[in-house]
Amino acid sequence: MLDWKWVRENRKTVEEALYQRRTKVDIQSIFELDEERRMLQQEADGLKAQRNEASRNIGKMKKEGADPGPIVTQMQKVSERVKNIDIRLKELEESWRERLLWIPNVPHSSVPIGEGEGDNVDVKHWGDIPEFSFPPRPHWEIGEGLGILDFERGAKIASSRFTVLTGQGALLERALVSFMLDLHTNRHGYLEVFPPFMVNTQAMTGTGQLPKFSDDLYHCQDDLHLIPTAEVPVTNLHAGEVLPLEALPLFYTAYSACFRREAGSYGKDVRGLIRQHQFNKVELVKFTHPDTSYQELETLLEDASRVLELLELPYRVVTLCTGDLGFAAAKTYDIEVWVPSQHTYREISSCSNFEDFQARRADIRFRDERGKPRFVHTLNGSGVAVGRTMVAILENYQNEDGTVTIPNVLRPFMGGMDRIVPREGVV
Repeated sequence: MLDWKWVRENRKTVEEALYQRRTKVDIQSIFELDEERRMLQQEADGLKAQRNEASRNIGKMKKEGADPGPIVTQMQKVSERVKNIDIRLKELEESWRERLLWIPNVPHSSVPIGEGEGDNVDVKHWGDIPEFSFPPRPHWEIGEGLGILDFERGAKIASSRFTVLTGQGALLERALVSFMLDLHTNRHGYLEVFPPFMVNTQAMTGTGQLPKFSDDLYHCQDDLHLIPTAEVPVTNLHAGEVLPLEALPLFYTAYSACFRREAGSYGKDVRGLIRQHQFNKVELVKFTHPDTSYQELETLLEDASRVLELLELPYRVVTLCTGDLGFAAAKTYDIEVWVPSQHTYREISSCSNFEDFQARRADIRFRDERGKPRFVHTLNGSGVAVGRTMVAILENYQNEDGTVTIPNVLRPFMGGMDRIVPREGVV
């Protein structure tokens, strides 16, 4: 959420940001609601002051034996007007705040201006693209050939875009989670948390998933929603809190299953593990002082990138342009891993600085050097998406005989295994 006082004083900046984002928000209606709200509040304050003054005069008149009847009658009308104004103010406040939640964050000045994905800017390439002496196969063929990915049974017990991992596939998934968590806790200094996989509406609103992305969420009973990412519960750990200055920065990492309906993505990546309704991810979340948040963004990017470097998977980093920037983000780097069967890079992590956008919605503050409460800056990035890492390993480490070589760094997490081989007795 943006600071409304700042929006009023910088309307042209906000409208320019919406244009650069290629986002349509009816700003005029929000200003009109605010203007009506402010006018009615001013009238209500004036009437209440008038009523208080009249109450004092009525008391004096009674002591002096004068008839306060006309004033009492007049104040009854004033009280009725105040009551009606209060009802309307409540309606206006709810409507105004709901519409305010639809305004996206303002892009940082360093974000390139562009229409969409094609205008993102390459900032880094790492690793050599593998060369094969045979036509590389897509990961779903590799996984089915090894007996480690079962798409048919996943669809049978759930629906399409759910997958059952078996045998060495399940072990590889578990090994990746353990490897990533160990790296981020032991070497990068993050505190591991294991959050609930369901959160309430307030938490979803705090990080910006609601109301805008309601169609992409799985809604449950009792005001609960399945999380689309661990960013939601972890960021909301400090919702409604005022943190001491010395507590910053705070770094958290969390494994979670993630659930997304992928509304509007039908026809995209229908085969394989790239776009699933349920997938695993290790998340990195930071709470920082506003003065250091962009330095922390660069470190966050390094921490997420290190996962792929240790796995020896080629990747590139791009800065998202204004037209491709996420709703809550002020700046985002995407890390994209090489997928041989598609001859391209695919996103495996987004590292974003939200500045105080989420903190305002979730009311997360700290006391600055003068003891004044201020909103923290929040950052998060995937560290990284586990399913897409499996895709990259299966395809980049595939062998002509159908086996897959295990990256060196993962072998201790897989009982010393150096290859995934076809499973015997596959049913």
